Amino acid sequence: MFPFRKKSAPIIGIDVSEAAVKLLELSHRGSTYQVESYAVELLAPNSVAEKTINDIDAVGEAIARVVEKSGTKTKNAAICVAGSSVITKVINMPAGLSDDDMESQIQLEAEQHIPFPLDQIALDFEVQDEPEEGEGDGEVEVLLAAARSEIVDNCIASLELGGLNAKVVDIEAFTIENTIKWISQNFPSGVSTDAIAVADIGSRSTTFSVLEDLKVIYSRDEAFGGAQLNEEIQRRYGMSSEEALIARKSGSLPDDYETEVLEPFKENLISEISRALQFFYSSSQTTDVDILVVAGGCASIPNLVSLIEPRLEIKTIIANPFLKMNISPKVNKKTLTNDAPALMIACGLAMRGDG
Repeated sequence: MFPFRKKSAPIIGIDVSEAAVKLLELSHRGSTYQVESYAVELLAPNSVAEKTINDIDAVGEAIARVVEKSGTKTKNAAICVAGSSVITKVINMPAGLSDDDMESQIQLEAEQHIPFPLDQIALDFEVQDEPEEGEGDGEVEVLLAAARSEIVDNCIASLELGGLNAKVVDIEAFTIENTIKWISQNFPSGVSTDAIAVADIGSRSTTFSVLEDLKVIYSRDEAFGGAQLNEEIQRRYGMSSEEALIARKSGSLPDDYETEVLEPFKENLISEISRALQFFYSSSQTTDVDILVVAGGCASIPNLVSLIEPRLEIKTIIANPFLKMNISPKVNKKTLTNDAPALMIACGLAMRGDG
């Protein structure tokens, strides 16, 4: 249930995080995209834990609400599973096999590479490089991807409960590649795309990825996220979770919020990104990255770039996939811009409808 092949029918991207369901619908307009619809719906606590859907009913109901809120008429959807839930492996196979022969051979190979019974996994594959005509049969590299069937089934069931058809169950790293490939076209002048770091700061965890030649070659999850900021606001000012969130968004927190709560959180955030970078450098021959892309809800915190760049000595930008896209008149441009850094995964999923 990982259709690597592109789909031509319109597809909505549904990103289910630990805090919210995000919906994004794109259409292709010439050399660019147009945002046709988008919406965000908060999730009940513990509906999703460690990027895995636990409560299908709660997530399905949230999907139904986000679909209604967005106004989309599209029913086909793409969703993704976290990289930590997926096993990927590149294997060599004889070139020139028919699709049926390739599939049969893949089943045999998978038994050697996947540490679960085959009847308990969802499996897909993609030939990476077809040989050029005249090069002979030889071998081709084939990318295998597998996840526990239960994880994939929960994604599909949640979409169906929300009134959608699951057309693609993707892998988080591939959605990041889609979005970063698009964003990289608008990197600052002179910035290379050889090595790109991405810090996607979620509610409970931060996914730190590194792309070389626009392919994810490293990914690590850190137990740090925006929920820690919300919890500190609750503790210090005696607010409920919902009150803290509303106060943050409306800017109605007490005068000492900036110095006593927000600044320490920013320092912790920068330290976490720095630590993630050091983990990457220690496990790789790469000693430097060209640019850091900060995504997720916390990326909208004011003046983050001006703090990160001098500390880490890396060119830093806030993810905004919609910078060069057209926006439908039905979409609120201001809220879309505010939510843009948190829509990186949804954007990568919505792009699966292109082709």
